[in-house]
Amino acid sequence: MVHPLLSEDQVEAYQRDGVVMIKGLFRDQVELLRKGVAANMAEPGPYASNNDKQGESGRFFDDYCNWTRIPEFAAAIEASPVAEVAADLMGSDLVQMFHDHVLVKEPGTSMATPWHQDGPYYFVEGQQTVSFWSPLDPVRKASLRCVAGSHHWEKEVLPTRWVSQEGFFADEGQYMAVPDPDAEGMRVMEWEMEPGDAVAFHFRTLHGARGNTSDMRRRAFSLRLVGQDARYVERPGPTSPPFPGHDMTPGQRLREDWFPLLLQR
Repeated sequence: MVHPLLSEDQVEAYQRDGVVMIKGLFRDQVELLRKGVAANMAEPGPYASNNDKQGESGRFFDDYCNWTRIPEFAAAIEASPVAEVAADLMGSDLVQMFHDHVLVKEPGTSMATPWHQDGPYYFVEGQQTVSFWSPLDPVRKASLRCVAGSHHWEKEVLPTRWVSQEGFFADEGQYMAVPDPDAEGMRVMEWEMEPGDAVAFHFRTLHGARGNTSDMRRRAFSLRLVGQDARYVERPGPTSPPFPGHDMTPGQRLREDWFPLLLQR
């Protein structure tokens, strides 16, 4: 039996396509998360950015790794069914916290979120991974867009810096160039969404988002979780998030004092 918010077909689709949309995952936590985002924007963390890119209008704020200092985020994670849903999607008997990420596109923000996979930025590898992207405003035009099946690609996509578009690491042949899914006819999945709905996607699923040309804010809360096969891996340079001083070694499960268990079956 899977969680009531899920169906067996959705679990199968997640394994096949690397992405599904789940109605109402954070429905009861929307106001709590909105308060958390307001607190985050009022007092940004050390990784916050307004993604100021020459020639682009508006403000695209993002920040991550704030759940330990913003109580609304921690409370929303604990109160929601996200851990149970993650366990079902990943097929994992345990669910471990990785980090949170806030992404806010104010009205009239022209900058798109570039196509990327999350996995190559991270120091974790495994098949049992899931990100949840949940809008806190109705979304019609600035929804998350995911390329179905891209989590099965043999090579990972070169991670880039969002503003400069420079490679995050030196490409020594282990990465593929960032594709153009629309031009290349890839199967792009996207949904109109209500506050509290969530797109669940694998760390290796290619995704991006258009700018926000509407007259409404587009606030989104994202949560990244891992399962029992996830292990620490070294990358060619500092990762994002970096988690300085973690002292983990390759092949190790993420340390539970920094990345606590949310569920164990």
